[in-house]
Amino acid sequence: MKLHAGTLLWENTLLNKPEYPALQEDVECNVLIIGSGMGGALCSAKLAEKGIDTILIDKGPVAGGSSTANTGLLQFSNDKTLTSCIHTFGEEIGVQFYTLCKEAVTDLAEMAKKLDIDPEFIPRSSLYFASSEDDIPMLQEEYDTLIKFGFPVEWWDATTINHHFPFAKPGAIYTHGDAEVNPYRFVHGLVDYASKHGVRVFEHTPATGMHFEENGVLVFSGDYRIRAKQVIFACGYETQEMKKDRGAVLMQSYAIATEVTNAVDSWHERCLIWETARPYLYMRTTAEGRIVIGGLDEELHHGVLDEARHLSQGKELIDTLHAYFPETAPTQAEYAWGAVFGGTHDGLPFFGPHEDYPHCFFVEGYGGNGTVTSMLGATLIADIISGTDRPELDLFALDRTSKPNPPTTS
Repeated sequence: MKLHAGTLLWENTLLNKPEYPALQEDVECNVLIIGSGMGGALCSAKLAEKGIDTILIDKGPVAGGSSTANTGLLQFSNDKTLTSCIHTFGEEIGVQFYTLCKEAVTDLAEMAKKLDIDPEFIPRSSLYFASSEDDIPMLQEEYDTLIKFGFPVEWWDATTINHHFPFAKPGAIYTHGDAEVNPYRFVHGLVDYASKHGVRVFEHTPATGMHFEENGVLVFSGDYRIRAKQVIFACGYETQEMKKDRGAVLMQSYAIATEVTNAVDSWHERCLIWETARPYLYMRTTAEGRIVIGGLDEELHHGVLDEARHLSQGKELIDTLHAYFPETAPTQAEYAWGAVFGGTHDGLPFFGPHEDYPHCFFVEGYGGNGTVTSMLGATLIADIISGTDRPELDLFALDRTSKPNPPTTS
């Protein structure tokens, strides 16, 4: 599956990236992770900290898939609001999911501090604005729900927004405790950290076949074999090509990154910005002074990415940026790309075992805050592998229907 097209920003921010060998012999391990994107990298770092004998493989280079197109907004709020989660799943599950996501953002911040490769992790607040007056009742209800359950948010009316920004909107939720990150540097930093703490990493090592055994999985990679007690599939959107019950809805999304600019004086706290409209627009800045703006999600026709569509969509995005921040008018896009993006049928990610894959776990952090949910999934699965019971994993079961069951404790 082709995951992205166009000119990508993040690869150019880490020119001397670590490299790892291809597999050249038969090996054994306790845990094999297949895929070195965000999910696999986080799993490798968590398992390394627990001292579990782990191998990480990827058919290409580390961070060579969706990580290069990830726009790096880290928020505990989701595409599916807390209010909507409660309506769908009930109060206990909805609040628990949001609480787990908030904890995951904190965990990401702590992990970022441990890395030798600076992931450009910067704490940020978020402005979630009403795209129109019609969205105000929904947004106010969401604010009330977040406040009720103790999440760190403020309500901003039109006057407050206008005081802090050069554009007018009828209302917004201003959220504290979010962050931005350079996803490419973060993935490389995580894998580098895992490697230095005992994880064996092999690039250009595809999993070409597997055989499920009584006590583990035998994975083939060309002429070589990897015998593992357990396997974690962290293959991103390509996981959808493996299982008969795919569970995700794939789209194509677009983003641009501007040239470096100082025209952000009117951008309050350089916060993350997104909106209530669907598909939504989002904006952020970067550590080196670029502006990233994205959105305009569309159907993925016949399951194939349109490799030229990012050109016209990129023009619309830069025009939108200039409209919101007139001082950026001289600033042009230096990078523009389109990428496969996906969500799930009910708004929750997929983590856990699958009946057709014994001794295996899947990490499918689909959705607009995939890095956050991937941190959540990696934490839960690493705990279970190391012998800690995490009943919360039941919320994200791969075989769930529209309503997951509340976690049970023994």
